Amino acid sequence: MIAPLLDPWVPQPYRVIGLTRELGDTVTLDLRAQNEATAPFEAGQFNMLYVFGVGEIAISLSGDPALSDRVVHTVRAVGAVSAAIAASDGGAILGVRGPFGHGWPMASAERRDLLVVAGGLGLAPLRPVIYHVLRRREYYRRVMILVGMRHPHEILYRHELEQWRGRLDIELELTVDRAEGGWRGHVGVVPALIPRLGLDAENTVAMVCGPEIMMRFAANALHDIGVPDEQIHLSMERNMKCAIGLCGHCQFGPMFVCKDGPVMPLGRIAPLWARREI
Repeated sequence: MIAPLLDPWVPQPYRVIGLTRELGDTVTLDLRAQNEATAPFEAGQFNMLYVFGVGEIAISLSGDPALSDRVVHTVRAVGAVSAAIAASDGGAILGVRGPFGHGWPMASAERRDLLVVAGGLGLAPLRPVIYHVLRRREYYRRVMILVGMRHPHEILYRHELEQWRGRLDIELELTVDRAEGGWRGHVGVVPALIPRLGLDAENTVAMVCGPEIMMRFAANALHDIGVPDEQIHLSMERNMKCAIGLCGHCQFGPMFVCKDGPVMPLGRIAPLWARREI
Protein backbone atom coordinates (compact mmCIF):
# COMPACT_ATOMS: atom_id res chain seq x y z
CA MET A 1 0.00 0.00 0.00
CA ILE A 2 1.30 3.47 -0.92
CA ALA A 3 1.48 5.80 2.05
CA PRO A 4 -0.69 8.93 1.74
CA LEU A 5 1.14 12.13 0.85
CA LEU A 6 1.80 14.43 3.78
CA ASP A 7 0.17 17.84 3.69
CA PRO A 8 2.88 20.14 2.21
CA TRP A 9 1.63 22.98 4.42
CA VAL A 10 2.03 21.11 7.71
CA PRO A 11 5.50 20.80 9.27
CA GLN A 12 6.33 17.35 10.63
CA PRO A 13 8.27 17.10 13.92
CA TYR A 14 11.93 16.14 13.58
CA ARG A 15 14.35 15.72 16.48
CA VAL A 16 17.94 16.97 16.39
CA ILE A 17 20.02 13.80 16.84
CA GLY A 18 23.39 15.27 15.92
CA LEU A 19 25.00 18.68 15.65
CA THR A 20 28.38 19.61 14.18
CA ARG A 21 29.80 23.11 14.62
CA GLU A 22 31.30 23.75 11.17
CA LEU A 23 32.23 27.42 11.65
CA GLY A 24 31.55 30.04 14.28
CA ASP A 25 28.14 30.87 12.79
CA THR A 26 27.44 27.64 10.88
CA VAL A 27 26.22 24.25 12.06
CA THR A 28 25.23 20.97 10.44
CA LEU A 29 22.16 19.31 11.95
CA ASP A 30 21.17 15.66 11.70
CA LEU A 31 17.38 15.37 12.04
CA ARG A 32 15.23 12.28 12.50
CA ALA A 33 11.48 12.14 11.87
CA GLN A 34 9.29 11.55 14.93
CA ASN A 35 5.96 10.63 13.35
CA GLU A 36 6.56 9.61 9.74
CA ALA A 37 9.27 7.91 7.72
CA THR A 38 11.82 10.31 6.26
CA ALA A 39 10.90 11.16 2.67
CA PRO A 40 13.56 10.33 0.06
CA PHE A 41 15.15 13.33 -1.63
CA GLU A 42 17.23 14.19 -4.67
CA ALA A 43 20.53 16.04 -4.49
CA GLY A 44 19.69 19.73 -4.91
CA GLN A 45 16.24 19.70 -3.29
CA PHE A 46 15.38 21.67 -0.16
CA ASN A 47 13.24 21.50 2.97
CA MET A 48 11.40 24.17 4.88
CA LEU A 49 12.68 24.19 8.47
CA TYR A 50 10.37 25.60 11.12
CA VAL A 51 11.29 26.83 14.59
CA PHE A 52 8.17 26.85 16.73
CA GLY A 53 7.26 30.39 17.72
CA VAL A 54 9.85 31.96 15.41
CA GLY A 55 9.16 31.03 11.78
CA GLU A 56 10.49 28.94 8.91
CA ILE A 57 13.07 29.20 6.14
CA ALA A 58 14.11 27.20 3.09
CA ILE A 59 17.34 25.24 3.57
CA SER A 60 18.96 22.91 1.04
CA LEU A 61 19.48 19.30 1.98
CA SER A 62 23.19 18.68 2.50
CA GLY A 63 23.34 15.01 3.50
CA ASP A 64 23.69 11.72 1.67
CA PRO A 65 20.58 10.95 -0.46
CA ALA A 66 21.17 7.25 0.19
CA LEU A 67 20.52 7.62 3.94
CA SER A 68 16.87 6.93 4.69
CA ASP A 69 16.84 7.41 8.45
CA ARG A 70 17.64 11.13 8.70
CA VAL A 71 17.90 14.45 6.91
CA VAL A 72 20.93 16.72 7.14
CA HIS A 73 21.03 20.51 6.84
CA THR A 74 23.89 22.97 7.10
CA VAL A 75 22.66 26.32 8.40
CA ARG A 76 24.41 29.68 8.77
CA ALA A 77 22.97 32.06 11.36
CA VAL A 78 22.11 35.20 9.38
CA GLY A 79 18.57 35.97 10.58
CA ALA A 80 16.13 35.26 13.39
CA VAL A 81 15.03 31.82 12.14
CA SER A 82 18.46 30.59 11.02
CA ALA A 83 19.98 31.84 14.29
CA ALA A 84 17.36 29.91 16.26
CA ILE A 85 18.06 26.78 14.19
CA ALA A 86 21.81 27.15 14.65
CA ALA A 87 21.25 27.49 18.41
CA SER A 88 19.37 24.17 18.58
CA ASP A 89 20.85 21.49 20.78
CA GLY A 90 20.58 17.73 20.92
CA GLY A 91 17.00 16.63 21.43
CA ALA A 92 15.42 19.86 20.15
CA ILE A 93 12.33 19.49 17.93
CA LEU A 94 12.08 21.36 14.61
CA GLY A 95 9.29 21.34 12.05
CA VAL A 96 10.17 20.05 8.57
CA ARG A 97 8.24 20.34 5.30
CA GLY A 98 9.56 18.80 2.13
CA PRO A 99 11.48 17.88 0.15
CA PHE A 100 10.64 20.42 -2.55
CA GLY A 101 11.98 21.50 -5.92
CA HIS A 102 13.99 20.04 -8.76
CA GLY A 103 17.48 18.76 -8.01
CA TRP A 104 20.74 18.33 -9.87
CA PRO A 105 20.60 16.28 -13.12
CA MET A 106 22.58 13.30 -11.89
CA ALA A 107 21.26 10.88 -14.50
CA SER A 108 22.06 13.12 -17.47
CA ALA A 109 25.60 13.60 -16.14
CA GLU A 110 26.35 9.89 -16.26
CA ARG A 111 28.98 8.77 -18.79
CA ARG A 112 30.21 12.36 -18.98
CA ASP A 113 32.78 14.50 -17.20
CA LEU A 114 31.33 16.20 -14.13
CA LEU A 115 32.48 19.57 -12.81
CA VAL A 116 31.24 20.78 -9.41
CA VAL A 117 31.86 24.47 -8.66
CA ALA A 118 31.04 25.71 -5.14
CA GLY A 119 31.43 29.11 -3.54
CA GLY A 120 31.10 29.61 0.22
CA LEU A 121 28.01 27.99 1.72
CA GLY A 122 27.11 26.88 -1.82
CA LEU A 123 29.11 23.76 -1.07
CA ALA A 124 26.25 22.53 1.15
CA PRO A 125 23.68 21.97 -1.66
CA LEU A 126 26.43 20.31 -3.72
CA ARG A 127 27.59 17.91 -1.02
CA PRO A 128 24.79 15.41 -1.85
CA VAL A 129 26.06 15.43 -5.46
CA ILE A 130 29.51 14.39 -4.25
CA TYR A 131 28.09 11.67 -2.01
CA HIS A 132 26.05 10.34 -4.93
CA VAL A 133 29.00 10.35 -7.31
CA LEU A 134 31.33 8.62 -4.86
CA ARG A 135 28.73 5.92 -4.32
CA ARG A 136 28.38 5.42 -8.10
CA ARG A 137 31.84 6.48 -9.22
CA GLU A 138 31.96 4.04 -12.15
CA TYR A 139 29.04 5.87 -13.83
CA TYR A 140 30.98 9.12 -14.28
CA ARG A 141 34.10 9.88 -16.25
CA ARG A 142 36.39 12.66 -15.03
CA VAL A 143 35.14 14.22 -11.75
CA MET A 144 36.38 17.68 -10.80
CA ILE A 145 35.48 19.74 -7.72
CA LEU A 146 36.38 23.43 -7.38
CA VAL A 147 35.71 25.09 -4.02
CA GLY A 148 36.17 28.77 -3.22
CA MET A 149 35.98 30.50 0.15
CA ARG A 150 36.68 34.04 1.27
CA HIS A 151 39.26 33.07 3.90
CA PRO A 152 41.01 29.81 4.87
CA HIS A 153 39.24 29.78 8.25
CA GLU A 154 35.86 29.70 6.47
CA ILE A 155 36.43 26.40 4.66
CA LEU A 156 33.33 24.24 5.08
CA TYR A 157 33.50 20.46 5.64
CA ARG A 158 37.26 20.69 5.96
CA HIS A 159 37.78 17.06 7.03
CA GLU A 160 35.70 15.69 4.15
CA LEU A 161 37.44 17.93 1.63
CA GLU A 162 40.79 16.55 2.80
CA GLN A 163 39.49 13.00 2.35
CA TRP A 164 38.13 13.71 -1.13
CA ARG A 165 41.30 15.49 -2.15
CA GLY A 166 43.29 12.40 -1.23
CA ARG A 167 41.38 10.19 -3.68
CA LEU A 168 43.00 9.28 -6.99
CA ASP A 169 39.71 9.29 -8.90
CA ILE A 170 38.74 12.90 -8.09
CA GLU A 171 40.39 16.24 -8.89
CA LEU A 172 39.72 18.75 -6.12
CA GLU A 173 41.06 22.29 -5.89
CA LEU A 174 40.54 24.85 -3.13
CA THR A 175 40.99 28.58 -3.50
CA VAL A 176 40.50 31.54 -1.16
CA ASP A 177 39.89 35.19 -1.92
CA ARG A 178 42.49 36.26 0.62
CA ALA A 179 45.35 34.17 2.01
CA GLU A 180 46.13 34.20 5.72
CA GLY A 181 47.48 31.94 8.43
CA GLY A 182 50.13 30.25 6.30
CA TRP A 183 47.76 29.35 3.46
CA ARG A 184 49.73 27.70 0.63
CA GLY A 185 46.94 26.93 -1.83
CA HIS A 186 45.34 28.91 -4.65
CA VAL A 187 44.45 32.56 -4.07
CA GLY A 188 41.72 34.14 -6.17
CA VAL A 189 38.11 33.66 -7.17
CA VAL A 190 36.96 30.15 -7.99
CA PRO A 191 35.80 30.84 -11.60
CA ALA A 192 39.42 31.68 -12.47
CA LEU A 193 40.31 28.00 -11.98
CA ILE A 194 37.92 26.80 -14.70
CA PRO A 195 40.05 27.63 -17.80
CA ARG A 196 42.99 25.72 -16.27
CA LEU A 197 41.15 22.39 -16.23
CA GLY A 198 41.43 21.59 -19.92
CA LEU A 199 37.81 20.48 -20.12
CA ASP A 200 36.30 18.31 -22.81
CA ALA A 201 33.62 20.99 -23.11
CA GLU A 202 31.07 19.11 -25.22
CA ASN A 203 31.12 16.19 -22.79
CA THR A 204 31.13 18.15 -19.52
CA VAL A 205 28.18 18.71 -17.20
CA ALA A 206 28.73 21.54 -14.69
CA MET A 207 26.88 22.05 -11.41
CA VAL A 208 27.40 25.45 -9.81
CA CYS A 209 26.21 26.93 -6.51
CA GLY A 210 27.30 29.98 -4.57
CA PRO A 211 26.77 33.75 -4.44
CA GLU A 212 25.01 35.01 -7.57
CA ILE A 213 27.99 37.06 -8.76
CA MET A 214 30.23 34.00 -8.49
CA MET A 215 27.72 31.87 -10.41
CA ARG A 216 27.54 34.45 -13.19
CA PHE A 217 31.31 34.51 -13.64
CA ALA A 218 31.53 30.71 -13.45
CA ALA A 219 28.76 30.33 -16.02
CA ASN A 220 30.47 32.85 -18.31
CA ALA A 221 33.78 31.01 -18.00
CA LEU A 222 32.13 27.70 -18.85
CA HIS A 223 30.21 29.22 -21.77
CA ASP A 224 33.38 30.85 -23.13
CA ILE A 225 35.24 27.54 -23.34
CA GLY A 226 32.35 25.86 -25.13
CA VAL A 227 30.33 24.01 -22.48
CA PRO A 228 26.75 24.01 -23.86
CA ASP A 229 24.35 26.16 -21.85
CA GLU A 230 21.98 23.21 -21.32
CA GLN A 231 24.85 21.36 -19.58
CA ILE A 232 25.55 24.20 -17.12
CA HIS A 233 23.24 23.97 -14.09
CA LEU A 234 22.95 26.48 -11.25
CA SER A 235 21.07 26.51 -7.95
CA MET A 236 18.96 29.67 -7.81
CA GLU A 237 17.80 29.68 -4.18
CA ARG A 238 16.23 33.04 -3.42
CA ASN A 239 13.54 34.35 -1.07
CA MET A 240 11.53 31.14 -0.82
CA LYS A 241 8.73 31.43 1.75
CA CYS A 242 6.03 28.85 1.02
CA ALA A 243 7.85 26.25 -1.16
CA ILE A 244 4.77 25.49 -3.28
CA GLY A 245 4.50 28.52 -5.56
CA LEU A 246 1.69 30.46 -3.89
CA CYS A 247 3.32 33.36 -2.06
CA GLY A 248 5.28 34.74 -5.03
CA HIS A 249 8.40 35.68 -3.09
CA CYS A 250 10.66 33.55 -5.26
CA GLN A 251 9.20 34.56 -8.64
CA PHE A 252 11.95 34.72 -11.26
CA GLY A 253 10.45 36.07 -14.47
CA PRO A 254 7.77 33.55 -15.50
CA MET A 255 9.09 30.93 -13.07
CA PHE A 256 8.91 30.21 -9.36
CA VAL A 257 12.24 29.05 -8.00
CA CYS A 258 10.62 26.74 -5.45
CA LYS A 259 8.67 24.84 -8.11
CA ASP A 260 10.72 25.27 -11.30
CA GLY A 261 14.09 25.13 -9.51
CA PRO A 262 16.03 25.67 -7.44
CA VAL A 263 18.34 23.95 -9.96
CA MET A 264 17.99 25.37 -13.46
CA PRO A 265 20.03 25.18 -16.67
CA LEU A 266 21.85 28.31 -17.77
CA GLY A 267 19.72 28.58 -20.90
CA ARG A 268 16.63 29.35 -18.79
CA ILE A 269 18.46 31.74 -16.47
CA ALA A 270 20.70 33.86 -18.69
CA PRO A 271 17.96 35.85 -20.49
CA LEU A 272 16.45 36.82 -17.14
CA TRP A 273 19.78 37.75 -15.56
CA ALA A 274 20.10 40.47 -18.19
CA ARG A 275 16.92 42.21 -16.98
CA ARG A 276 17.66 44.57 -14.11
CA GLU A 277 14.12 44.54 -12.75
CA ILE A 278 14.35 40.76 -12.17
